[in-house]
Amino acid sequence: MTVTGKSPAGAPLSARDARRVRWPLVAALALRELRAGLRGFYVFIACVALGVAIIAAVGTLSDALRAGFAEQGRLILGGDVSLSRMHARATDTERAWMAARGAVSETATLRTMARRPDGSEESLAELKSVDSTYPLVGHVTVKERPFADAIRDGAVVDAMLLERLGLKVGDRMKIGQAEILIAATLVKEPDGIFDRLTYGPRVLLGIPHLMQTGLVQPGALIRWRYAIALSGLDGSDHAAELDGVRTSLSSSLPENGFVVSDRRNPSPQVTRTLDRLRQFLTLLGLTALIVGGVGVANAVATFLDRRRKTIATMKSVGATGRTVFWVFLAQVMTIAAIGVALGLLAGVALPSAVAPLLTGYLPIVPEMSVSFATVGIAITYGFLVALLFALWPLGRAERMGANVLFREEVSPASGRPRFAVLGSMAVLVAMLASVAVVASSEGWTALYFMAALAAILAVFLGIGWIIVWTARRIRRPRRPELALAVANLAAPDGLTRAVVLSLGSGLSLLVAVALADNAMIHELRGKLPGTSPSYFVLDIPKGDLQSFSDVVKAEVSKADIVSAPMLRGRLVSLKGIAAEKVSATPEASWILNGDRGLTYSDMLPDGSKLVEGEWWPPGYAGEPLVSFEAELAKGVGVKIGDSVTVNVLGRNITARIANLREVQWESLSLNFVMVFTPNALEGAPHNALATITIPGGATTAEEVRLARAIGKAFPAITAIRVKDAIEAATAVYDKVMIAVRVAGGVTLLAGALVLAGAMATAQRRRIGEAVILKALGATRARIVAAHTAEYVLLSVLTASAAVVLGTLAAWLALTQVMDLEFVWSWTAVAGALGVALTLILVFGGVGTWSVLTARPVPYLRSE
Repeated sequence: MTVTGKSPAGAPLSARDARRVRWPLVAALALRELRAGLRGFYVFIACVALGVAIIAAVGTLSDALRAGFAEQGRLILGGDVSLSRMHARATDTERAWMAARGAVSETATLRTMARRPDGSEESLAELKSVDSTYPLVGHVTVKERPFADAIRDGAVVDAMLLERLGLKVGDRMKIGQAEILIAATLVKEPDGIFDRLTYGPRVLLGIPHLMQTGLVQPGALIRWRYAIALSGLDGSDHAAELDGVRTSLSSSLPENGFVVSDRRNPSPQVTRTLDRLRQFLTLLGLTALIVGGVGVANAVATFLDRRRKTIATMKSVGATGRTVFWVFLAQVMTIAAIGVALGLLAGVALPSAVAPLLTGYLPIVPEMSVSFATVGIAITYGFLVALLFALWPLGRAERMGANVLFREEVSPASGRPRFAVLGSMAVLVAMLASVAVVASSEGWTALYFMAALAAILAVFLGIGWIIVWTARRIRRPRRPELALAVANLAAPDGLTRAVVLSLGSGLSLLVAVALADNAMIHELRGKLPGTSPSYFVLDIPKGDLQSFSDVVKAEVSKADIVSAPMLRGRLVSLKGIAAEKVSATPEASWILNGDRGLTYSDMLPDGSKLVEGEWWPPGYAGEPLVSFEAELAKGVGVKIGDSVTVNVLGRNITARIANLREVQWESLSLNFVMVFTPNALEGAPHNALATITIPGGATTAEEVRLARAIGKAFPAITAIRVKDAIEAATAVYDKVMIAVRVAGGVTLLAGALVLAGAMATAQRRRIGEAVILKALGATRARIVAAHTAEYVLLSVLTASAAVVLGTLAAWLALTQVMDLEFVWSWTAVAGALGVALTLILVFGGVGTWSVLTARPVPYLRSE
């Protein structure tokens, strides 16, 4: 019989008895241990609470936005159902079909130029023309006078446009060929979120005034939209009726070409954005939670270190290792529950507190609610991570004998948990990944994220081990302070592994973000303006191309003009499968929603490279063919020989894919996802799109003169200055990067908490070390110098590892995913080193002060 311990009476225990756990005893001992309070567990609780709070807050805010989106769907849409189409206004037959189902409101949106009557100033504007019934739902908020009166007399204009043009209410501005009275200032439109992404200030104009501008021409890039308030519907769901509208439209008007939306999901694009934002931020919270898991492990290790004599005593009187394991696991998970509860309360309360502050930034009013899914995911993540990182130190304590525990005062023990504990940890990792995949809208993305996070943690764990291994084997410096610093790096219970693992992951993320940010800003502000066109010009009548070229050449003789036919069409089907049923990758799904730019050409467009198939010959007169962008073709699952059907001006056109192209979008050349043979589209009414490139660039005065000349000769043409568009894109990008930097900061905050816990873990050894050094005559200055040297070394090593890994991540993302040039930035490196040095010195300084002020006599007596 194998003897594994003794009973309280002193009799040997069998292997079977040793494996038996007496649960009442475990509960009693755990409750008794909890009487000691939460000392040593504050960092543990903070690490768990931070990650849970982020996950719960993100889920709660996302739930609120989704609920608000659904609740306010009718207001956002302007009705129960919306039909929209490019180029073609609804016919009498189509209007009759709409009117038979309820009240109808017609709007038209387009980009145009707004000018002072004398042409001295002009600005890009987003024009929205409305009829007398607009809006069917909600109200337009304006200053000065009622909206109905203002829209009858003239235009309702965004204050930003008035500021740009130097105009005021009561003045006139020129739109197209008409001078329009500025009747009022726009404050808010109820259905603004439904419209496409806008680049200029809004102008609201009545449809009768729109007709006076001369902008409504065959082929003009105008989106006509019809909001329908269905008869007999109240505020409930009415899914059957809404689905019936779609079915009736398809059967009654089979080639209508309308993009249909209803109030249940008024803007699928916004919904997808909310889902992706939730996924990103939830994975961010999980990252902070897992990084904080290192702090959980440190806290548990510190707690067990302080309970060594208690554990040794329990084992000496007959407690089995498993009893010890379950006693302290119960205590640890009880404290984890406190962290989860605090994080949950903070996460649920935070969105309600900040929502009023975000009123002007959110597109909709959140409907605050908490779903069981959100709460369940936050709780599950919190307990899984706490349990995963607590098992290792608990498993080691289970396997250590009483003699090792007593001897550990001078000889720290090492070892690993039993295989059952290691297997449990593997199961927990699998459960974490499974929950992340199941809870994500894009499972593969979540799985890749978890794999990348695991790889990063493994890399930094390995780097920490290498630093410790190297510090143990290198020759000690002659200077005592440096020798002590190197010895501390090599200490088995030192700071090295915890700091490298926790701060390194956060710093590497910040370095990657900073380098990617620098490269993309360089691309937007540095590289593109030197090689890209000066202007994009929209809605050039195809019969006026030569006149347009003459006007441009008269102003800038060296200008290079490239033009292409421009139409808008909606993908109806691919390979005979309806577009809404096509399974596409997330990167390619956008081409299936709404309408896309289309063109036709006899020649391969500039900025394109043929990668598969052959281009059709000039004058081709066979069946309609189309050239498809290669990556997007792969994303939607089509290849050469497959059929593509698009609806243009209410007519379905089917073409066969003849070749695939690789497109250099960053060149800003005129390029399209789909390029058709001329015989497929040239008969449809359309205008031309052109670029104007001025070799060597142009002065601001030359650009202004050119824009004025174009506006004077062709009032209906819209000229978009590329530099302005790039600045607008950069502004949006900057906002996104702020959010990403905040995300990296949250991960770094978790790392800072881990650092605080690591300092607490090492505190006992450092006090003992300081007491001995003082007894040997070391001054406070030398102890401070030794600690400072250690912290500086640790900062440099951690930051260096983060810079290498962050640089690699940025290089891969930029060159392999975004196809951009990698640009090195010393600012990112200096920032990482500065953050690491600051955090370690701050927390280390606090720990050093505690060491220096500790009284040696009580510590020596406790030994």
